[in-house]
Amino acid sequence: MRRGAGVRTSIVIAMALVAGAVPGRAQDYPSRPITVIVPFPAGGASDVVARIVTNQMSKTLGQSIVIENVGGAGGTIGSARVAAAAPDGYTLLAAAMGSHVAAPVLTPNLKYDPIADFVPIGITAHSPAVVIARKDFPARDLNEFVAVLRQQGSAVKQAHGGVGSSSHMACLLFTKEIGARPTLVAYRGSGPALNDLMGGHVDFLCEQSVSVAEQVLAGSVKAYVVSAGERLANLPDVPTAREAGIDFQMSIWAGLFAPRGVPPEVVARLADALDKALDDTDVRQRLTQLGGSIPAKAERNPAAFDRFVRAEIARWTPLLAASRAEQ
Repeated sequence: MRRGAGVRTSIVIAMALVAGAVPGRAQDYPSRPITVIVPFPAGGASDVVARIVTNQMSKTLGQSIVIENVGGAGGTIGSARVAAAAPDGYTLLAAAMGSHVAAPVLTPNLKYDPIADFVPIGITAHSPAVVIARKDFPARDLNEFVAVLRQQGSAVKQAHGGVGSSSHMACLLFTKEIGARPTLVAYRGSGPALNDLMGGHVDFLCEQSVSVAEQVLAGSVKAYVVSAGERLANLPDVPTAREAGIDFQMSIWAGLFAPRGVPPEVVARLADALDKALDDTDVRQRLTQLGGSIPAKAERNPAAFDRFVRAEIARWTPLLAASRAEQ
């Protein structure tokens, strides 16, 4: 009996040690550099925001954070890589609307599920859309712009950075609200679309303020409306859609995710570092200067971000599905 009791005691001790191993590793996290995959090319809005935020997060975590750009297929290649990564907290995803909201509707045979395969860490930034047109577009204000789009219909050319991109999604919402059906011209990214707009080859574009504020201020394009609830500090002369009675309010968002299975303690540690980063004066100033807005405290935690992503998927899926059917 004594021998049996001794064996049982040894087993209990061993089980306790194993059970305590995971929390112990989580408490030591991170013990080496973290890789954050941005599923878009370097220099874009998602990349810029990720670098600003993770640079500050690394100071809180005490480890370097390395950004790796894995572009292609509307953000799905890099996202799929993170979904398949080890759930240890050392490979994260800086995702956006395209990879988590549009891709599941528009991309056949997608290799990940945006809800089932990821754990939300937190939202990093909001950036409203700005509806811009070539600088010689005849409309003087938003009311005239809407009238031209309604009257001329398919004769007006609307550029976008590819099906499922933020510029595509923003204009889907805007043109549906005003009852316009322009001709869509697709590009391999918002950069080429913006270049052609400035060259006068297309008529208008809907793109996040982070990407187009500089061109608006320089007079290279005309800006008619922003999708924010309030006017932007860096574009104070551009009215909101609400001022004109148009229901065009959206946030082009970015956020951090981990692969499904990452320990809750690790997610909490990352979420805390993100929260602290977004409270940093320099981070806030840099994001604001780019035309972005800082998520409110209540929006930043993993549970709130999870609810937000699910709501975005529910909101956009019917609109994107209808768009796909029309193509």
